[in-house]
Amino acid sequence: MFDPFIAPSGTLLGLLQRGRGDGTLHALAAPRSEALAALHHCVLSDPRHDWQVENRSLYYARLYLDLDGGVEEIERHLSDPEDHLDTDDSRTGLALSVLGHLAAYGRGDALAVLRRYAATGSNWAWALDELALRDDDAGLRSLAEPVLARFADDAEGRAELAATVRDAYEPRPWRLWADDPRETVGARVRAASEQGSFDRWQRQMRPGGPRPGWSVRAVFDWARQGLERGSLLHVPAARCLAAVAGPEDRPEIVEAARGGPDAARCAALHYLAAEVRDPAVLDLIEAAATEPRGTVADAAVTAFERMCGEDAVERARRWARRPDALGASAAGVLAGRGGPQDAPAVLGALRDAVRGDGPDAPRLWPLVDGAGRLGIACAAPVLRHIYRETSSSQLRGRTARALAVTDPSFATGFAVECLWDCEETTREIAALHAETGDLRVAERLRRLAADPAEEAEVQSAVRSRIGPDAPAV
Repeated sequence: MFDPFIAPSGTLLGLLQRGRGDGTLHALAAPRSEALAALHHCVLSDPRHDWQVENRSLYYARLYLDLDGGVEEIERHLSDPEDHLDTDDSRTGLALSVLGHLAAYGRGDALAVLRRYAATGSNWAWALDELALRDDDAGLRSLAEPVLARFADDAEGRAELAATVRDAYEPRPWRLWADDPRETVGARVRAASEQGSFDRWQRQMRPGGPRPGWSVRAVFDWARQGLERGSLLHVPAARCLAAVAGPEDRPEIVEAARGGPDAARCAALHYLAAEVRDPAVLDLIEAAATEPRGTVADAAVTAFERMCGEDAVERARRWARRPDALGASAAGVLAGRGGPQDAPAVLGALRDAVRGDGPDAPRLWPLVDGAGRLGIACAAPVLRHIYRETSSSQLRGRTARALAVTDPSFATGFAVECLWDCEETTREIAALHAETGDLRVAERLRRLAADPAEEAEVQSAVRSRIGPDAPAV
């Protein structure tokens, strides 16, 4: 999937793409046709950089309800001929999840679209998972024949069906269909389920990878074979070394960390850093971090981040000024484990990251957390900038948590809009901090408390503000 185009943060589309609470508030104040056009754009062109960790579906579904929007545009998108050419989950996953939430809110039109797509669409398995959570037994039973018709009744089709049943995210439909008295439904599903269980048992009986009695050299060879196949196995190889290596093997492991083949060197660095915490590993990491080979340099940085203890923090204070990846990692270590004396270094790294790489830089995550952990009040301006501009709703939530500690205006400012944010953790922060003197806050807290789709953690935070023992809202 290509990186999505994200509109400027000051536009309605940009706010909705980011999942910001202000997106909902601006949409409700905008002309309805304009708001719905921006909403359709977001749902049909997923704006998330990582759809597996960022939430948008409930956020967009709630806005559909507030705007009384129909699902015709979503249905046209799902039924487009492109659906059978571009079968990537990123094309339809968000739209299907939005329909699932709308169905949970009682929208029959959304439920009907999900049923039709589960019967005919290319991403039918996702639609079936949504229905498994929301549809009744009769609706699911009606889909048995069209779904099973996708699998040929030959050896290859039976194998595909067995793998699908075995790996189903929501097993409810398959369990219902297994009880179907029809030979073409119940018998097929039961046979597929039995085959899937047998396949799983066979995999367990043929484990790959290290076995008891392996030597250090055998572990290194296993890591090398993985690297040759394109698999990075140095982290599990380090755990294997912890099981097979003794004190007499230390010279061999240290030598491998100093200049061995790439796979062995990476595994040895991780072993020395995380398993035995050998003080010599810090110098070995520093040398490896300058290697032109990216695999070794990246492994050195990752190994350093896994280290515990004051030695690692002291070395991080020396390395935090470096302009390379190890310097950025060292600043992250200080952000997570440093003391008050490290606040200037963390603040400097935070500002440098925003200036150099923008508000979506991966190295911002630990630095934002560190600004909040260390209570760096003068970091509030740059944190506010990250909050407004980042396209990552996860990073914005971390920034909101840091602002709750560093920015005295948070309770009357960003915390208010965070009550409408797409991330439940951000809504939880807002529920704990938003100033209840604002009439919008009081009404929103009541609505979140009554919404059956809201996460339990958010509702617990809300109850702490509006419960019988809480101050009046």
